[in-house]
Amino acid sequence: MKKWQKITLKVLLGFSLTTTSIYLFAPWEYALYYLTPVPSFIEEQVNEATTQGIDGIIVYVQKANNPAQLYVSGWHNRQEKIPAYGNGLFKIASIAKLYEAAAVAKLAASKQLELDKSVADYLPHLTERIEYANRITLRMLVEHRSGIPNFTDQDGFDWASNSLDVFSLVLDKPADFKPGTDYAYSNTNYLLLENIMTEALGYHYSRYIKNEILLPLNLHSTFFSINEVDSEQLMSGYYVGYDQDFKHLDQGFVASAQDVGIFLRALNDGSLFTPTESKIYASMYEYNHTGWVLGYSSIARYHSDIDTVVIQFTNTTGEDRVILTGIIYDRIMSILRSQ
Repeated sequence: MKKWQKITLKVLLGFSLTTTSIYLFAPWEYALYYLTPVPSFIEEQVNEATTQGIDGIIVYVQKANNPAQLYVSGWHNRQEKIPAYGNGLFKIASIAKLYEAAAVAKLAASKQLELDKSVADYLPHLTERIEYANRITLRMLVEHRSGIPNFTDQDGFDWASNSLDVFSLVLDKPADFKPGTDYAYSNTNYLLLENIMTEALGYHYSRYIKNEILLPLNLHSTFFSINEVDSEQLMSGYYVGYDQDFKHLDQGFVASAQDVGIFLRALNDGSLFTPTESKIYASMYEYNHTGWVLGYSSIARYHSDIDTVVIQFTNTTGEDRVILTGIIYDRIMSILRSQ
């Protein structure tokens, strides 16, 4: 098994850091860094991040009605010595689930999807290949309460593969639990939702997201694949201990920090939705998310106490960098709350 396949408990912690988790899970140098004085300004903290083992970082901050601010440091492309820049594109990984859950809410409000219908109803060819397919509802998929195994946890999954049929890793496997009885984060749930939306719409689900979410918000720097973008605009991604750039891997949504920030603000303040859509979304999914794929780590959160959206992109993963990125984010939040 490749080094980057061994995703540890630190990833599963969802970047949520406490003093206890720092002492339990962080290497000693990160624990010491966690206790060092926090700089007075975000620019200082972002520059400091690249001295701690991050190749490149982009931070977007948008408070209340104020203009957004972008902070960058390090490399957009380490090999070619191209400095990081604010509108560089980035693989946002599981942050994409917020867009997809929002699309499901909109489709449910318009009666194009029914949340209480089952996987078997929408994808009958999978009835015999996914345990409890006739009992797993769309709502359970959105909420990660389906019990369907997570394909990224299966033997044979390779983060560095562009050609792997990930569905084959979970089909005909026993469920982790009976539908609706427990919670377990599973990327397979959202892969199924993508297929269900496409089946119900009669065209690819990404077109719906573009028309109903991206264009109304004027988000023109959000894409569904690396194949839709100029590769030079895509920030490089690195894994500790490897020289290669992993940006060639097609791993889902690509976006600028500003586009993600605008979307997150609209998601949280409700302007993305009609009242009906908003009620449906609130009943089934969260409003903040993190993301991780090989070479790319991202955090997207709205902080209601200071009415601020903060997006953080870092392009270095491996060897506990997920802990480090959480520390950096927490330090940025300390600066913002002290202002």
